[in-house]
Amino acid sequence: MEMMIMRNLAEKRDQPVHKTPNRTAFSGIPDLQQVEFLIRKRRGSAVRLLKNQQRAKKANPQQVYKTPNRTAKQNPKLKPVPKMEKQKQQVISRFFAPKSKPSSSTSSPSSPSSSAPSQSHKNLPTPPPKITSTVTFSTSKRLLTSQLISPSKSSKIPRLSLSPHTHNPINPSLHQKFLKKLLEPCSSSSPSLPEPSRNKNPNFTPLEQQVVELKSKYPDVLLMVEVGYRYRFFGDDAENAARVLGIYAHVDHNFLTASVPTFRLNVHVRRLVSAGYKVGVVKQTETAAIKAHGSNKLGPFCRGLSALYTKATLEAAEDVGGAEEGCGSVNNYLVCVVEKEILVVNKDCSLNSGFDVRIGFVAVEVSTGDVVYGEFDDNFMRSGLEAVVLSLSPAEILLGEPLSKQTEKFLLAYSGPSSNVRVERASRYCFKDGGALPEVMSLYENTNRYDSRDHLDGNTLGTETGLHNLAVQALALTIRHLKQFGFERLLCLGASFRPFSGKAEMMLSANALQQLEVLMNNTDGSETGSLLQSMNNTLTIYGLRLLRHWVAHPLCDRNLIKARLDAVSEIVNSMGSTRISQNLSGLDEKYGGDAPCQPEVSYVLSSVLTNLGRSVDIQRGLARIFHRTATATEFIAVMQTILSAGKQLQQLRVDGDTNEEERAVHSILLRQLISTVSSSTVIGNAAKLLSTINKDAAEQGDLLYLIIMSDGKFQEVGRARTAVHEAKEKLDSLIGLYCKQLRMHKLEFMSVSGITHLIELPSEVRVPLNWVKVNSTKKTIRYHPPEVLSALDRLALATEELNVVCRAAWDNFLRGFVGYYNEFQAAVQALAALDCLHSFAIISRNMNYVRPVFVNDDEPVQIHICSGRHPVLENVLEDNFVPNDTELHADGEYCQIITGPNMGGKSCYIRQVALIVIMAQVGCFVPASAAKLHVLDGIHTRMGASDSIQRGRSTFLEELSEASHVLSTCTAQSLVIIDELGRGTSTHDGVAIAHATLHHLLGQKKCLVLFVTHYLKIVDIRRDFPESVGAYHVSYLTSEKKIDPTDSDSNVNTGDSDSEDVTYLYKLVPGVSDRSFGFKVAQLAQLPSSCIQRGVEMAAKLEAEVSSRSRDRFAQNLPLQSLQFCKIEQEGHESISTGPHQSCMGKIDTLEYLAASYSEVFSKLKSALGDDNQSTSFMSLMDAKILATELVNRFQGSALNGRGSIFAQPYNAIYH
Repeated sequence: MEMMIMRNLAEKRDQPVHKTPNRTAFSGIPDLQQVEFLIRKRRGSAVRLLKNQQRAKKANPQQVYKTPNRTAKQNPKLKPVPKMEKQKQQVISRFFAPKSKPSSSTSSPSSPSSSAPSQSHKNLPTPPPKITSTVTFSTSKRLLTSQLISPSKSSKIPRLSLSPHTHNPINPSLHQKFLKKLLEPCSSSSPSLPEPSRNKNPNFTPLEQQVVELKSKYPDVLLMVEVGYRYRFFGDDAENAARVLGIYAHVDHNFLTASVPTFRLNVHVRRLVSAGYKVGVVKQTETAAIKAHGSNKLGPFCRGLSALYTKATLEAAEDVGGAEEGCGSVNNYLVCVVEKEILVVNKDCSLNSGFDVRIGFVAVEVSTGDVVYGEFDDNFMRSGLEAVVLSLSPAEILLGEPLSKQTEKFLLAYSGPSSNVRVERASRYCFKDGGALPEVMSLYENTNRYDSRDHLDGNTLGTETGLHNLAVQALALTIRHLKQFGFERLLCLGASFRPFSGKAEMMLSANALQQLEVLMNNTDGSETGSLLQSMNNTLTIYGLRLLRHWVAHPLCDRNLIKARLDAVSEIVNSMGSTRISQNLSGLDEKYGGDAPCQPEVSYVLSSVLTNLGRSVDIQRGLARIFHRTATATEFIAVMQTILSAGKQLQQLRVDGDTNEEERAVHSILLRQLISTVSSSTVIGNAAKLLSTINKDAAEQGDLLYLIIMSDGKFQEVGRARTAVHEAKEKLDSLIGLYCKQLRMHKLEFMSVSGITHLIELPSEVRVPLNWVKVNSTKKTIRYHPPEVLSALDRLALATEELNVVCRAAWDNFLRGFVGYYNEFQAAVQALAALDCLHSFAIISRNMNYVRPVFVNDDEPVQIHICSGRHPVLENVLEDNFVPNDTELHADGEYCQIITGPNMGGKSCYIRQVALIVIMAQVGCFVPASAAKLHVLDGIHTRMGASDSIQRGRSTFLEELSEASHVLSTCTAQSLVIIDELGRGTSTHDGVAIAHATLHHLLGQKKCLVLFVTHYLKIVDIRRDFPESVGAYHVSYLTSEKKIDPTDSDSNVNTGDSDSEDVTYLYKLVPGVSDRSFGFKVAQLAQLPSSCIQRGVEMAAKLEAEVSSRSRDRFAQNLPLQSLQFCKIEQEGHESISTGPHQSCMGKIDTLEYLAASYSEVFSKLKSALGDDNQSTSFMSLMDAKILATELVNRFQGSALNGRGSIFAQPYNAIYH
């Protein structure tokens, strides 16, 4: 339409039309401001517009319109800016307004520099003080603005640069400000919330004043303020939310603001919490009906903080918790850490060995109700604290200040960007004089005042839970922290508390968890490739949580391990397993073979667990019900799931008095777990609670009719419902009055667009003057009589009162659930344990695992594994994995020194042994053909090479710190795994430290040891412990390449890089490997061939030097008569001109050969006698025979030459 009007104007005036990309200008048209205003607002018609233009032209024939490229005269009768145009100008000006500065103010129209234009425009409205830049929509207004702000008194406008898009003049400074506001609205131009003051700022709106007051109360919280149908952010919160959520932030009134719709609260809160923010939701605390009858009729809606969300409390919180969106992890622990310095005394020399710390912590999983506590002494490397953190994987850490620099540095390093753990600080200075215990006791007293069932008190806190001083301080800080979220009642339940490591559990160190990849891999920190992932066949999320705890805390009690193995055996037998270990104990011994299990056991368990996996997370659902944040729909889903699982498990009849042979379940542990879930008490209470809830109202979200009143309960709900019913009846009865008043028999109330109780009448019908017209159509008018308005007001108030009463009744109903919480929580834990045992049975059956046999506790510590396999690599390599045997016994050989080439499988073998032990003590079958074990109290590792620069720890310091931790914590019933200790320093230092460490383990600790090394000198430790140490190596095959002698480029000194091929067999065999084939690894790593060749040459030189030193040392130790014989023989042979030294060295080489040959013969004989495998023993005997035949032939040849005494004398000298 705009273009059509332009063409008409151009044709009438015979003026050319000048078009620009964004604007259209006319040359010579008077009073263009009015024309442009009418065009943009589309008011009036084109004919009237043409007449006005013609009339304006006749009245002012001298006026010339100024185009962008020339100056023009000014019209002394400019009209004020239209009102709509002014509003539009002010909105955009406020959008791009910068921060107000008291020193910079715009020049007023009455200033001397602009006196002339200001006098001609007295009636122009003064813009608000906060507007410092304007955006106009017409050339005349732009001209007027430039004159008002121009410092020159002359009316001549200086020539400005033109915009490349609109060809309009550009003010450079204003243009830069515009771009700065447009492109960076959140950096320097975003007004932040000011500091609150006692006197309210008159420039703030009522909503902004509320936001300022709320921000002063919660300065560290990112606030989401409910305004209508949106949640708004203000100030710095808007800037942060815009960056995280990807929404637009803009300046509105005094602050930067951004907003999101209310129905997307769940999604946006989770995204902000995942980014590490502490999010608070501010809602209206009053409705329109309550506000209309209250004292705040004219003021804004009252608002208050209704919910707080962090990573540790999100899943248990109201409105956003419990959603299955994949945002939350399996566990979200909040860990509070406190410490105190202690003086450690060295017991050996009774000297001060330095200050160390004692650490206390409390970890709370708010969404599942789990509370873990512990207190222990820790060294300066914080290895104990590291084990706690790695095992729990907290989502949030609460630092109880003051903390030592070492502890704080470790926790901050753990909570870095890679882990995305939120850190918050809390001061514990108020607990110095014993204020922690009163803080805890006050919470217990207040809680017991309302409900004393299953709650702790101050007297039983230490006796029932075993909390000590530091743990109590951590508990007090955690209570104070959780009070702001409303979740502190969880810490009052004694059944929720458990120690971090019980007496019957093995304590795996942080090194063992990391280096054995028990819970996560070392590549990306995920569960893929870990022991947990290979053992995980659980069907429920709470089963996975319990499995994670079981794997990280293997059992140390033989009876508990046997109970789990019996349960797994029964489930496996029930599945129809094709193979069971021949050495079964327990059930198999009792029943003379496989236990007589019914096939329905595995079927019922599989059916129950499958249904549970498809339902809601009932463990978190119970916690949300306990915290009173669950919805009615969630409550019904949780109770129905528990009820259904209990009824299904009742089919197994574990509570009956049937004979032992007729029972469907024989395992004691299985019977206990099934009985806990299917007990009549659990099923009866679940059915009782469900009978109180109206399922239809819950599905519809109708809170008013959710509670079913029975047995005189919830009487206030009944009274409120009666009041609402009476108000409705009174309102409906008014229609009869209006029928009489209007003399109409078919008059009825109607509803239109959500407005109820309307009376629709034809337009010609006369009604009383006090009737309120609501809306109308072409033929009818709809009214609200005053009596109806009053009745509707009373009905709204009664409905609002009913809503409040129903909310209070629902809250009281959930509060009463506390009495059933422990019982239902025990049932869920039993279901989780059944899921774990069922998972063990599945993996044992599918992977052809065998049940391990545990010897009695009074027998020597031992590990016997036949054809053991790595549980993780077996899944990757499938049938290509090479199994290995392991034989360790405390009364025999309890240390294996393992050598071999790089990438030969040494580390895989020792990890395999440790993982098999962990799996066995967890209660699962193991990947082997047979396994006989003793219960171990710990597995300690020192493997790999890594540093921690941010914590000031070098690679070698990490090595020695881990070795120190192993030496200080291992016992005679521990398994110690050490892989290449001492490689972080020079060769001599490394060999010495490795030798001394191994000697300490063998001589003082006498624990089971697997020691991997490339230092062959360490093998000499067998002289000190001949019966306790065995030397082994991973076998390999070598084949020499044939070198063409005619090839001039060939080099015979290429060593093992080119002259031979190596085939790794990955089989552990007795003996020592003197070669590492490092240059083969260099070839795999694709090092340049020139580098490899240079390395080979350097290695040959070093080996020659070492060999020469050995020969010299050997020659010095020969008997004098041997040296004299060498000299006499040299003088008798005139054909040899190399001198006596070389001749004697030749004899020495022969002696070395003889010594090595005899040693190898005896080694083969010993291996043949000690091997139970007949084929392997026969091969060893054949090798010994061949070597002995060669020696005999050589002796005979020497005797024929008359030199038999040359070999006999040195042999006697060496071995006698």
